[in-house]
Amino acid sequence: MGKHEIAVVTGASAGIGAATARALAEAGYGVVLGARRLDRLRALAAEIGGQAFELDVTDEASVEAFAAAAGVVRVVVNNAGLSRGLEPVAETDSASWTTMYETNVLGAMRVARAFIPGLIESGDGHLVHLGSIAGFEVYPGGAGYTASKHALRALTKTLRLELLGQPVRVTEICPGLVETEFSLVRFDGDAERARAVYAGLQPLLAEDVAECVVWAVSRPSHVNIDEIVVRPRDQATSTAVHRRA
Repeated sequence: MGKHEIAVVTGASAGIGAATARALAEAGYGVVLGARRLDRLRALAAEIGGQAFELDVTDEASVEAFAAAAGVVRVVVNNAGLSRGLEPVAETDSASWTTMYETNVLGAMRVARAFIPGLIESGDGHLVHLGSIAGFEVYPGGAGYTASKHALRALTKTLRLELLGQPVRVTEICPGLVETEFSLVRFDGDAERARAVYAGLQPLLAEDVAECVVWAVSRPSHVNIDEIVVRPRDQATSTAVHRRA
C-alpha cells in the first residue's frame, strides 16, 4: 500500500485514536490526525510521518476546516468520544449528557457528513466508527454514556443503508474494557477511581482495538465488516467481569 492512500483518525491525541494512527501508518497509509490537544498531535504526526490539524468535533466550523485540509481520503476513523460521570439518572448532571451527546453523537455525525462526499469520490472509501459494547448493553449509572453509544450505533446502521450502492464501506468497532484515559476523563481526573475500574483483571489495550480497525479496512473492497465486538477475556458483559485477588 502506498502513502497516496490517506486515512483520517479523529481523537488521535491519545488512547485508541493514537494507537490506530500508528497502526494505520505501519500498514502503509498516510495518516491525517485530528484532535484538540495539538501539541500531542504534532508529536505523534512527527513520529509516524503524518499530518496534524486541530479538530473539535463539537464545532461545525472546526470539522469543516479539518475536512477541507484533509482533502479526499480513503479511510475515516471516527474515534473522538468520551464519558462523563457514573451517577444514576435521578442524580445526574444534564451538562454531562450534553457533552457526551455533542461529542459522541453529533460530533460523529458532523465528521461523517463532512467526509462522505470525499469517501465516495475516492472510489473505495471506508468509514469506521468507534462504538462500544455500551451501544447494546446498559448498566447502572451509565445511562448518559450508553444512550449516546446506542445513538451512535443507530447512526452507523443508518449510514450503512444510506450508502448502499456507493463505493463506501461502513464498520463499527465495539470494544469492552480498554485501559486508556477513558476512565480518567469519566471521573474528572480521579486517578485512583480510574485505576479501580481495571483492578484485578486484564483489560484490552488500545493497540488491540487498533488491530481490529486495520484488519477491517484491509479486507478486499467487496467485503464489508459490519461490526466487530471485542472484549477482554476477563469480561463477559459491561458488569460481568472476573477479578483476581
